[in-house]
Amino acid sequence: MNIYFKYLFIQWKSQLQYRTSFWLLTIGQFFMPFTVFAGLYFLFERFGQLKGWDFYEVALCFAVINLAFSMSECFARGFDSFSALVVNGEFDRLLVRPRNTVLQVIGSKFEFSKMGRMLQSVVILILALANLSVDWNAVKVITLFLMIIGGVFIFTGIFILAATMCFWTVQGLEVANIFTDGGREMAKYPLNIYQKWVTRFFTYVIPFGCVNYLPLLFILGKNNGGYPILYMIMPLAGIAFILPCLIVWHIGVRHYRSTGS
Repeated sequence: MNIYFKYLFIQWKSQLQYRTSFWLLTIGQFFMPFTVFAGLYFLFERFGQLKGWDFYEVALCFAVINLAFSMSECFARGFDSFSALVVNGEFDRLLVRPRNTVLQVIGSKFEFSKMGRMLQSVVILILALANLSVDWNAVKVITLFLMIIGGVFIFTGIFILAATMCFWTVQGLEVANIFTDGGREMAKYPLNIYQKWVTRFFTYVIPFGCVNYLPLLFILGKNNGGYPILYMIMPLAGIAFILPCLIVWHIGVRHYRSTGS
C-alpha cells in the first residue's frame, strides 16, 4: 500500500502542474452529470413514480451508483486506459519490475478531475437522504457504506476484465463499455423495472443488484421481512466479484506477447 500511496501522491502533484486546467476539468465533471439528473427529475415530474419508486428513492439509487463509478474512474483509471500501455510496449517495462502488475497498472493513472463527479454524487446522496423518511440504525448505515464500496469493486472488476482482453486484442474493445457505461446507466434505476432476465443477469453474473436494488429495499423498508444482516452483507458480493476478475487478469499476463514497440 505504501507504493500505491506514492503513486497517488506523484500523480496528484503531476496533475496539479496545470492547476487551471485541472480545476476547470473538475468543475466540468461536477456539472456534466446534472443534465442526466435533470432528466430523471423531469421524468418523475411527468409520471410521478416508476413501478412503485418515487423520485428520491431512485435518486438514492442514482447517487450510490454514480459515486461508485466515479471513484472507480478516479482510482482504477489505469486499467481503463491499459491498451495504451500494451500498444506502446510500456507493459514490458512493468513486467521486469519486482512488483505486482495489478499495483503498477492501477498506479499508472489516476484521474483526480473525477472528484467533481464524486462531489456531485455526494450532493445528490444528501438531497435524497434528507427527503426520505428512513428509520436509520447502525446496520442500515453500514449497508449504505458497503453498497458504495461494493459498486466500486464491481466497476473496477469490469475495468480489469476489459484490460485483460487487450492481451489478445492489443487495442481496447468498445464492447466493454456495455458493462461499464451501460452498467452504470442501468444500475441508476431499481432493477425491478427491467425484464426478469436483465434482473437475473445483473444479480447473479454481474452483481449490481446486490449493491443497489436488494440493499435499497432493506434501507427503504420495502423488503417485506428477511434478516437485516443478510441485506447488510449482500454488497460483499460486489467485493467478491473482483476475485475472478483478478484470476482472469493473471491468466492474461501469462499469455502476454509483447507488441515489440
